[in-house]
Amino acid sequence: MKRAPADRKDSGRARQLGLLVGITSMDNTEMSVTSVMFPALRSALGLPLAALGWLVALAKLVGVVCGPLWVVVAQRHGRKKVLAGCAGLWGVWTIGTGFVQDYTQLVIMCTIAAAGVAGGGPLVNVILSDLYDDASRGRAAGYLYGCIALFTAVLGPLLGQLSRFEDGWRYGFFAGGALQILFGILILLFLRDPGVGASEPELDRAAASERQQTPLTWGRIRELLAIRTFVLILLQRLTTGQFVLLSFGVVFLTDVYGFSNAQASLTVLPTALAFFVGTVVGGMLTDRIHRRHPNAGRIAVFQTGMISYAVIAFFGTQFDWGSIVVFAGFFALMAFIQGFNPGINRPLLSAVTPPELRGAGFALMLSAESVGWALTTLGVGYLGDVVGLRTAFLWLLVLLTLGNGLLISLFYRPYVRDAAAVRTERARRAPSVVGLQGLPGESREY
Repeated sequence: MKRAPADRKDSGRARQLGLLVGITSMDNTEMSVTSVMFPALRSALGLPLAALGWLVALAKLVGVVCGPLWVVVAQRHGRKKVLAGCAGLWGVWTIGTGFVQDYTQLVIMCTIAAAGVAGGGPLVNVILSDLYDDASRGRAAGYLYGCIALFTAVLGPLLGQLSRFEDGWRYGFFAGGALQILFGILILLFLRDPGVGASEPELDRAAASERQQTPLTWGRIRELLAIRTFVLILLQRLTTGQFVLLSFGVVFLTDVYGFSNAQASLTVLPTALAFFVGTVVGGMLTDRIHRRHPNAGRIAVFQTGMISYAVIAFFGTQFDWGSIVVFAGFFALMAFIQGFNPGINRPLLSAVTPPELRGAGFALMLSAESVGWALTTLGVGYLGDVVGLRTAFLWLLVLLTLGNGLLISLFYRPYVRDAAAVRTERARRAPSVVGLQGLPGESREY
């Protein structure tokens, strides 16, 4: 009988996780259409290779501003409503992108669409942190991003086949926007926001709730920037090269090794499936390693994976293997390793920040990620036009990722101190929980 409450809680969390998976998958649709269908877009609108870099860069840079702004709006109007609006109902702009007639219109519509999607990332991640405690956040993040990869595994090849039809890319935008709107409605109807700090019952949740209602100020940002591990997380996300393959993988295979758009898009399926396996396996593995080695386990896995990725990327992009199957194998192996990342960097951030600052923390982390993604894609676009995509991949996929792996060496010492500081603060707040247990409407099941 004692297991029943826990079972109901786990079932409820699974439903909430499913909704977060759905809305995040829909947010990725617009970018998937742009990247996978770019060879067809380029032919239809007469675009240079650098245009893809600008499309991705502008979408990511607008997120740097809009991501934190959506967090501020959510503090005033509720995370559930804002998530449904910015990540779901905003899909009308993705539908509108399917009607563009030239490059200028494409840039404008993609940028507006990205301004809404920018709010989904930080809101989904902070809600996930409130659903799952530190011991299981890696696994939960793995499930979240793994299931998103499964959706991509289905969507990518389908989008690639649309290139066989005249203006087929337009239907990709129409379908993507409609799905966004559908999941926005589902979020409004069925998502239950657990509340700030719900996964950490020893915290004074009343105090955390009060702080959540205050605006996202420079003072709170300074609190985050005083956490050395958090600053290193920002730097790591700013300098990662793994986003290059996500944005330019299909174009790389068509331009460098002569595959058709439809052939190259077939690599999306095994790549996405491998990413899914990586997120699930990585989440469970890193949670287990973290429990055994709480001070360095996650960081060691993080560093090993990043360096391994760079080595595999070298062999997978710098040699002509002659077969799309071989390239798909290398891309899948890289995706498997990259799949470990969400189950590591999200829990790392949650471990070194108090609950009331995590929304701002995830917004800043994803903003840094967006800037890094924008800079690398712009760099690849221009280098690709000047010296070729193969050389651009060598510098901005292989070598940059290798340097990023070496950068992770700086995490070990400050993480121990910063995580301990958060645990100490949790212990300090613990006595106040006694007075909260009898509050009406508050669940004592965590």
